[in-house]
Amino acid sequence: MTIESASLRASFCAAILLFVSLLNGCAGARELMLVGNDEKVNWNDAGAAVNGLAGKDEVLVVDIGGDRLAPKIVARLPLMNTIFGPPTNLQITPDGKLALVANSMDWVADGTGWKPSPDNKLYVIDLTTDPPKLIDTVQVGKQPSGLSINRSGDLALIANRADNSISVMKIAGTKVTLVDTVAMGEQVAHVVFTPDGKRALAVKFPGNKVAMLEVNGDKVTYNKQDLPVGLWPYNVDVTPDGKLALTADNGFAGSADGNVDTISVIDIESNPPRVIDKVIVDEAPEGFAISPTGKFAAAALLRGNNSDKKAFFYRPNGAIALLKIDGKNVSRVQYIDVRGLPEGVVWSDDGQYLYVGNFMTSDISILKLEGERLVDTGKRLALPGHPASMRGRAR
Repeated sequence: MTIESASLRASFCAAILLFVSLLNGCAGARELMLVGNDEKVNWNDAGAAVNGLAGKDEVLVVDIGGDRLAPKIVARLPLMNTIFGPPTNLQITPDGKLALVANSMDWVADGTGWKPSPDNKLYVIDLTTDPPKLIDTVQVGKQPSGLSINRSGDLALIANRADNSISVMKIAGTKVTLVDTVAMGEQVAHVVFTPDGKRALAVKFPGNKVAMLEVNGDKVTYNKQDLPVGLWPYNVDVTPDGKLALTADNGFAGSADGNVDTISVIDIESNPPRVIDKVIVDEAPEGFAISPTGKFAAAALLRGNNSDKKAFFYRPNGAIALLKIDGKNVSRVQYIDVRGLPEGVVWSDDGQYLYVGNFMTSDISILKLEGERLVDTGKRLALPGHPASMRGRAR
Protein backbone atom coordinates (compact mmCIF):
# COMPACT_ATOMS: atom_id res chain seq x y z
CA MET A 1 0.00 0.00 0.00
CA THR A 2 1.42 3.42 -1.00
CA ILE A 3 1.59 6.36 1.40
CA GLU A 4 -1.07 8.13 -0.68
CA SER A 5 -3.50 5.18 -0.54
CA ALA A 6 -2.92 4.75 3.18
CA SER A 7 -3.67 8.44 3.68
CA LEU A 8 -6.86 8.19 1.62
CA ARG A 9 -7.96 5.13 3.58
CA ALA A 10 -7.36 6.93 6.88
CA SER A 11 -9.35 9.93 5.67
CA PHE A 12 -12.19 7.67 4.55
CA CYS A 13 -12.26 5.87 7.90
CA ALA A 14 -12.26 9.19 9.75
CA ALA A 15 -15.20 10.38 7.66
CA ILE A 16 -17.13 7.18 8.41
CA LEU A 17 -16.46 7.56 12.13
CA LEU A 18 -17.65 11.18 12.02
CA PHE A 19 -20.83 10.13 10.17
CA VAL A 20 -21.55 7.41 12.73
CA SER A 21 -20.90 9.88 15.55
CA LEU A 22 -23.32 12.36 14.04
CA LEU A 23 -25.96 9.65 13.67
CA ASN A 24 -25.53 8.64 17.28
CA GLY A 25 -25.78 12.25 18.35
CA CYS A 26 -28.98 12.73 16.36
CA ALA A 27 -30.48 9.60 17.89
CA GLY A 28 -30.37 11.24 21.32
CA ALA A 29 -31.33 14.71 20.14
CA ARG A 30 -34.22 16.48 21.81
CA GLU A 31 -37.36 16.33 19.70
CA LEU A 32 -40.19 18.28 21.27
CA MET A 33 -43.95 18.49 20.99
CA LEU A 34 -46.46 20.79 22.68
CA VAL A 35 -49.57 19.68 24.54
CA GLY A 36 -52.29 22.17 25.53
CA ASN A 37 -54.42 21.03 28.47
CA ASP A 38 -57.92 22.41 29.07
CA GLU A 39 -59.11 21.91 32.66
CA LYS A 40 -62.22 24.12 32.42
CA VAL A 41 -64.49 21.96 30.25
CA ASN A 42 -65.97 18.50 30.55
CA TRP A 43 -69.18 16.74 29.47
CA ASN A 44 -71.91 15.06 31.47
CA ASP A 45 -73.67 11.80 30.58
CA ALA A 46 -76.25 13.72 28.52
CA GLY A 47 -73.50 15.17 26.34
CA ALA A 48 -73.86 18.73 27.69
CA ALA A 49 -70.72 20.78 28.28
CA VAL A 50 -69.98 21.51 31.93
CA ASN A 51 -67.93 24.67 32.43
CA GLY A 52 -65.78 24.80 35.54
CA LEU A 53 -63.35 27.28 37.06
CA ALA A 54 -60.38 28.65 35.14
CA GLY A 55 -56.81 28.71 36.43
CA LYS A 56 -55.66 25.11 36.00
CA ASP A 57 -54.89 24.97 32.27
CA GLU A 58 -51.33 24.21 31.18
CA VAL A 59 -49.13 24.06 28.12
CA LEU A 60 -46.75 21.12 28.35
CA VAL A 61 -43.42 20.75 26.56
CA VAL A 62 -42.77 17.04 25.94
CA ASP A 63 -39.54 15.41 24.76
CA ILE A 64 -40.25 12.49 22.39
CA GLY A 65 -36.72 12.26 20.93
CA GLY A 66 -34.88 10.41 23.66
CA ASP A 67 -37.10 7.35 23.97
CA ARG A 68 -40.06 7.14 21.56
CA LEU A 69 -41.94 4.84 23.93
CA ALA A 70 -41.26 6.86 27.08
CA PRO A 71 -41.73 10.59 26.36
CA LYS A 72 -40.81 13.01 29.13
CA ILE A 73 -42.57 16.19 30.20
CA VAL A 74 -39.80 18.80 30.43
CA ALA A 75 -41.92 21.86 31.24
CA ARG A 76 -45.38 22.77 32.54
CA LEU A 77 -46.41 26.35 31.82
CA PRO A 78 -49.56 27.71 33.53
CA LEU A 79 -51.17 29.16 30.39
CA MET A 80 -54.83 29.17 29.39
CA ASN A 81 -55.78 26.76 26.61
CA THR A 82 -59.11 25.60 25.22
CA ILE A 83 -60.71 22.66 23.46
CA PHE A 84 -62.98 25.04 21.49
CA GLY A 85 -61.22 24.98 18.11
CA PRO A 86 -59.10 22.63 16.03
CA PRO A 87 -56.23 21.07 18.01
CA THR A 88 -53.70 23.01 15.93
CA ASN A 89 -53.51 26.26 17.92
CA LEU A 90 -49.83 25.72 18.71
CA GLN A 91 -46.58 24.89 16.92
CA ILE A 92 -42.79 24.91 17.26
CA THR A 93 -40.51 26.74 14.83
CA PRO A 94 -38.49 24.50 12.46
CA ASP A 95 -35.27 25.14 14.41
CA GLY A 96 -36.96 24.01 17.62
CA LYS A 97 -36.15 27.22 19.48
CA LEU A 98 -39.53 28.93 19.78
CA ALA A 99 -43.14 27.87 20.39
CA LEU A 100 -46.31 29.79 19.56
CA VAL A 101 -49.59 29.03 21.36
CA ALA A 102 -52.86 30.81 20.54
CA ASN A 103 -55.62 30.86 23.16
CA SER A 104 -58.96 31.03 21.40
CA MET A 105 -61.22 31.50 24.42
CA ASP A 106 -61.11 33.58 27.58
CA TRP A 107 -63.25 32.52 30.55
CA VAL A 108 -65.78 34.97 31.98
CA ALA A 109 -68.38 34.92 34.75
CA ASP A 110 -71.93 34.02 33.71
CA GLY A 111 -74.26 34.43 36.68
CA THR A 112 -73.17 31.76 39.12
CA GLY A 113 -71.23 29.92 36.44
CA TRP A 114 -68.74 30.49 33.66
CA LYS A 115 -68.77 30.76 29.88
CA PRO A 116 -66.24 31.12 27.07
CA SER A 117 -65.65 34.43 25.30
CA PRO A 118 -63.31 35.08 22.35
CA ASP A 119 -59.74 35.80 23.44
CA ASN A 120 -56.97 37.48 21.42
CA LYS A 121 -53.73 36.21 22.97
CA LEU A 122 -50.72 34.54 21.38
CA TYR A 123 -48.15 33.15 23.81
CA VAL A 124 -44.48 33.10 22.80
CA ILE A 125 -42.36 30.46 24.55
CA ASP A 126 -38.55 30.24 24.51
CA LEU A 127 -37.62 26.56 24.20
CA THR A 128 -33.86 27.14 24.50
CA THR A 129 -34.00 27.88 28.22
CA ASP A 130 -34.02 25.22 30.93
CA PRO A 131 -36.86 24.93 31.59
CA PRO A 132 -38.65 26.58 28.64
CA LYS A 133 -40.37 29.83 29.61
CA LEU A 134 -42.99 32.33 28.44
CA ILE A 135 -41.24 35.41 27.06
CA ASP A 136 -44.06 37.41 25.44
CA THR A 137 -47.81 37.66 24.94
CA VAL A 138 -48.93 39.24 21.67
CA GLN A 139 -52.42 40.50 20.81
CA VAL A 140 -53.85 39.08 17.58
CA GLY A 141 -57.40 38.72 16.19
CA LYS A 142 -60.45 37.48 18.07
CA GLN A 143 -60.63 33.76 18.82
CA PRO A 144 -57.26 32.77 17.34
CA SER A 145 -57.46 29.09 16.48
CA GLY A 146 -55.42 26.98 14.05
CA LEU A 147 -51.98 28.42 13.28
CA SER A 148 -48.96 27.46 11.20
CA ILE A 149 -45.32 28.51 10.86
CA ASN A 150 -43.58 28.43 7.49
CA ARG A 151 -40.61 26.18 6.72
CA SER A 152 -38.11 29.04 6.95
CA GLY A 153 -39.40 29.91 10.42
CA ASP A 154 -39.85 33.64 9.83
CA LEU A 155 -43.62 33.87 9.30
CA ALA A 156 -46.73 32.51 11.01
CA LEU A 157 -50.40 32.67 10.08
CA ILE A 158 -53.28 32.44 12.59
CA ALA A 159 -56.94 31.80 11.75
CA ASN A 160 -59.17 34.12 13.82
CA ARG A 161 -62.62 32.51 13.96
CA ALA A 162 -64.55 35.40 15.57
CA ASP A 163 -62.88 38.02 13.36
CA ASN A 164 -63.23 36.17 10.03
CA SER A 165 -59.58 37.00 9.44
CA ILE A 166 -56.02 35.72 9.38
CA SER A 167 -53.24 37.34 11.42
CA VAL A 168 -49.83 37.58 9.74
CA MET A 169 -46.99 37.29 12.26
CA LYS A 170 -43.33 38.13 11.59
CA ILE A 171 -40.79 36.01 13.50
CA ALA A 172 -37.30 37.44 14.02
CA GLY A 173 -35.30 35.52 16.60
CA THR A 174 -37.47 35.52 19.71
CA LYS A 175 -39.49 38.55 18.59
CA VAL A 176 -42.96 37.87 17.18
CA THR A 177 -44.86 40.82 15.69
CA LEU A 178 -48.28 41.26 14.13
CA VAL A 179 -47.61 42.83 10.71
CA ASP A 180 -50.94 42.45 8.90
CA THR A 181 -54.50 41.14 9.10
CA VAL A 182 -56.15 39.55 6.07
CA ALA A 183 -59.96 39.74 5.85
CA MET A 184 -61.48 36.40 4.80
CA GLY A 185 -65.17 37.32 4.65
CA GLU A 186 -66.28 34.34 6.75
CA GLN A 187 -65.10 32.12 9.57
CA VAL A 188 -61.77 30.32 9.16
CA ALA A 189 -60.69 27.54 11.53
CA HIS A 190 -57.14 26.65 10.45
CA VAL A 191 -54.48 27.74 7.97
CA VAL A 192 -51.35 26.00 6.66
CA PHE A 193 -48.42 26.96 4.42
CA THR A 194 -47.28 25.08 1.34
CA PRO A 195 -43.68 23.81 1.74
CA ASP A 196 -42.22 26.51 -0.52
CA GLY A 197 -43.88 29.20 1.60
CA LYS A 198 -45.42 30.91 -1.42
CA ARG A 199 -49.02 29.90 -0.74
CA ALA A 200 -51.29 28.97 2.12
CA LEU A 201 -54.65 27.25 2.49
CA ALA A 202 -57.31 28.26 5.00
CA VAL A 203 -60.36 26.14 5.85
CA LYS A 204 -63.68 27.99 5.94
CA PHE A 205 -65.42 25.93 8.59
CA PRO A 206 -69.14 26.76 8.14
CA GLY A 207 -68.67 27.60 4.45
CA ASN A 208 -67.46 24.12 3.42
CA LYS A 209 -64.60 25.64 1.45
CA VAL A 210 -60.83 26.04 1.36
CA ALA A 211 -59.42 29.46 0.53
CA MET A 212 -56.16 29.86 -1.39
CA LEU A 213 -53.75 32.59 -0.23
CA GLU A 214 -50.70 34.03 -1.98
CA VAL A 215 -47.60 34.73 0.14
CA ASN A 216 -44.85 37.12 -0.95
CA GLY A 217 -42.42 37.84 1.87
CA ASP A 218 -44.63 38.98 4.73
CA LYS A 219 -47.39 40.13 2.37
CA VAL A 220 -50.32 37.70 2.33
CA THR A 221 -53.12 38.16 -0.23
CA TYR A 222 -56.49 36.47 -0.49
CA ASN A 223 -57.51 36.43 -4.17
CA LYS A 224 -61.05 35.15 -3.44
CA GLN A 225 -60.22 31.72 -4.86
CA ASP A 226 -62.13 29.04 -2.92
CA LEU A 227 -62.41 25.29 -3.42
CA PRO A 228 -65.47 23.24 -2.37
CA VAL A 229 -64.60 20.44 0.04
CA GLY A 230 -66.61 18.23 2.41
CA LEU A 231 -68.97 19.43 5.15
CA TRP A 232 -67.49 21.56 7.95
CA PRO A 233 -63.75 21.37 7.10
CA TYR A 234 -61.92 21.82 10.39
CA ASN A 235 -58.33 20.92 9.69
CA VAL A 236 -55.92 20.92 6.73
CA ASP A 237 -52.39 19.76 6.00
CA VAL A 238 -50.08 19.69 2.96
CA THR A 239 -47.78 16.88 1.79
CA PRO A 240 -44.02 17.54 2.12
CA ASP A 241 -43.65 17.67 -1.69
CA GLY A 242 -46.32 20.38 -1.92
CA LYS A 243 -48.47 18.47 -4.42
CA LEU A 244 -51.52 17.63 -2.31
CA ALA A 245 -53.54 19.17 0.50
CA LEU A 246 -55.93 17.11 2.60
CA THR A 247 -58.78 18.51 4.68
CA ALA A 248 -60.49 16.82 7.63
CA ASP A 249 -64.19 17.47 7.03
CA ASN A 250 -65.76 17.25 10.47
CA GLY A 251 -69.30 16.91 9.18
CA PHE A 252 -71.35 18.32 12.04
CA ALA A 253 -69.95 21.65 13.27
CA GLY A 254 -67.37 20.13 15.61
CA SER A 255 -69.45 17.23 16.93
CA ALA A 256 -70.39 13.67 16.03
CA ASP A 257 -73.83 12.73 14.63
CA GLY A 258 -73.50 9.08 13.67
CA ASN A 259 -72.85 9.69 9.96
CA VAL A 260 -69.68 9.03 8.01
CA ASP A 261 -67.50 11.97 7.00
CA THR A 262 -64.73 12.67 4.52
CA ILE A 263 -61.15 13.64 3.89
CA SER A 264 -61.02 15.90 0.82
CA VAL A 265 -58.03 15.61 -1.52
CA ILE A 266 -56.86 18.79 -3.24
CA ASP A 267 -54.40 18.80 -6.14
CA ILE A 268 -52.52 22.05 -5.49
CA GLU A 269 -49.95 21.28 -8.18
CA SER A 270 -52.55 21.66 -10.92
CA ASN A 271 -53.42 25.04 -12.41
CA PRO A 272 -55.84 25.98 -11.06
CA PRO A 273 -55.85 23.83 -7.89
CA ARG A 274 -58.88 21.55 -7.63
CA VAL A 275 -60.52 18.92 -5.45
CA ILE A 276 -59.82 15.52 -7.02
CA ASP A 277 -61.22 13.05 -4.48
CA LYS A 278 -63.05 12.56 -1.18
CA VAL A 279 -62.14 9.61 1.02
CA ILE A 280 -64.82 8.24 3.35
CA VAL A 281 -63.87 7.94 7.02
CA ASP A 282 -65.85 7.24 10.18
CA GLU A 283 -67.46 10.19 11.90
CA ALA A 284 -66.07 13.52 13.05
CA PRO A 285 -62.41 13.72 11.97
CA GLU A 286 -60.78 16.55 13.92
CA GLY A 287 -57.10 16.08 14.71
CA PHE A 288 -55.22 15.54 11.46
CA ALA A 289 -51.58 15.35 10.32
CA ILE A 290 -49.61 14.11 7.32
CA SER A 291 -46.48 12.08 8.08
CA PRO A 292 -43.06 13.73 7.49
CA THR A 293 -42.44 11.01 4.88
CA GLY A 294 -45.52 12.12 2.93
CA LYS A 295 -46.67 8.51 2.61
CA PHE A 296 -49.37 8.46 5.29
CA ALA A 297 -51.83 10.70 7.11
CA ALA A 298 -53.69 10.21 10.37
CA ALA A 299 -57.16 11.51 11.20
CA ALA A 300 -58.49 11.42 14.77
CA LEU A 301 -62.16 10.39 14.87
CA LEU A 302 -64.34 11.55 17.78
CA ARG A 303 -67.05 8.87 17.27
CA GLY A 304 -69.47 10.52 19.69
CA ASN A 305 -67.17 10.14 22.71
CA ASN A 306 -68.52 13.29 24.36
CA SER A 307 -72.13 12.85 23.19
CA ASP A 308 -75.20 11.71 25.09
CA LYS A 309 -74.41 8.21 26.30
CA LYS A 310 -77.89 7.12 25.22
CA ALA A 311 -77.30 8.27 21.62
CA PHE A 312 -77.10 5.46 19.06
CA PHE A 313 -73.73 6.75 17.87
CA TYR A 314 -72.10 7.10 21.31
CA ARG A 315 -68.91 5.10 21.74
CA PRO A 316 -66.53 5.39 24.69
CA ASN A 317 -63.39 5.29 22.54
CA GLY A 318 -62.26 7.22 19.52
CA ALA A 319 -60.14 5.96 16.66
CA ILE A 320 -57.43 6.85 14.18
CA ALA A 321 -58.04 6.49 10.46
CA LEU A 322 -54.76 5.77 8.68
CA LEU A 323 -54.61 7.01 5.10
CA LYS A 324 -52.05 5.95 2.51
CA ILE A 325 -50.76 8.56 0.06
CA ASP A 326 -49.43 7.15 -3.21
CA GLY A 327 -48.71 9.97 -5.63
CA LYS A 328 -52.07 11.70 -5.91
CA ASN A 329 -54.05 8.66 -4.86
CA VAL A 330 -55.24 8.67 -1.24
CA SER A 331 -56.92 5.64 0.33
CA ARG A 332 -58.03 4.61 3.80
CA VAL A 333 -56.09 1.54 4.89
CA GLN A 334 -56.93 1.12 8.58
CA TYR A 335 -58.93 2.07 11.65
CA ILE A 336 -57.31 1.60 15.04
CA ASP A 337 -58.99 2.34 18.36
CA VAL A 338 -57.46 4.76 20.82
CA ARG A 339 -59.08 6.20 23.95
CA GLY A 340 -61.74 8.80 24.78
CA LEU A 341 -62.06 11.92 22.61
CA PRO A 342 -58.78 11.90 20.65
CA GLU A 343 -57.85 15.47 19.73
CA GLY A 344 -54.29 16.22 18.62
CA VAL A 345 -52.06 13.87 16.61
CA VAL A 346 -48.29 14.25 16.20
CA TRP A 347 -45.93 12.18 14.02
CA SER A 348 -42.34 11.66 15.15
CA ASP A 349 -39.75 13.25 12.88
CA ASP A 350 -38.91 9.88 11.31
CA GLY A 351 -42.58 9.10 10.65
CA GLN A 352 -42.41 5.84 12.60
CA TYR A 353 -44.50 6.79 15.64
CA LEU A 354 -47.82 8.55 16.10
CA TYR A 355 -48.76 10.26 19.36
CA VAL A 356 -52.49 10.73 20.05
CA GLY A 357 -53.85 12.97 22.81
CA ASN A 358 -56.91 11.46 24.52
CA PHE A 359 -58.91 14.21 26.24
CA MET A 360 -61.25 12.07 28.33
CA THR A 361 -58.56 9.80 29.74
CA SER A 362 -55.83 12.46 30.20
CA ASP A 363 -53.14 10.53 28.39
CA ILE A 364 -51.30 10.03 25.11
CA SER A 365 -51.51 6.79 23.12
CA ILE A 366 -48.28 5.78 21.39
CA LEU A 367 -48.76 3.97 18.07
CA LYS A 368 -46.03 2.54 15.84
CA LEU A 369 -46.13 2.30 12.06
CA GLU A 370 -45.26 -1.19 10.85
CA GLY A 371 -45.45 -1.44 7.08
CA GLU A 372 -48.82 0.02 6.20
CA ARG A 373 -50.44 -0.53 9.61
CA LEU A 374 -50.41 1.29 12.91
CA VAL A 375 -49.84 -0.93 15.93
CA ASP A 376 -50.73 0.04 19.49
CA THR A 377 -47.50 -0.26 21.49
CA GLY A 378 -49.53 -0.45 24.71
CA LYS A 379 -47.49 2.46 26.04
CA ARG A 380 -49.23 5.58 27.37
CA LEU A 381 -47.97 8.89 28.65
CA ALA A 382 -50.09 9.93 31.62
CA LEU A 383 -50.76 13.67 31.63
CA PRO A 384 -51.57 16.09 34.47
CA GLY A 385 -54.66 17.26 32.59
CA HIS A 386 -56.89 16.88 29.53
CA PRO A 387 -55.03 17.27 26.18
CA ALA A 388 -57.11 19.60 23.96
CA SER A 389 -54.38 20.25 21.38
CA MET A 390 -51.01 18.83 20.30
CA ARG A 391 -48.39 19.80 17.73
CA GLY A 392 -44.72 19.27 16.96
CA ARG A 393 -42.37 21.48 14.99
CA ALA A 394 -43.02 22.97 11.57
CA ARG A 395 -41.33 20.98 8.80
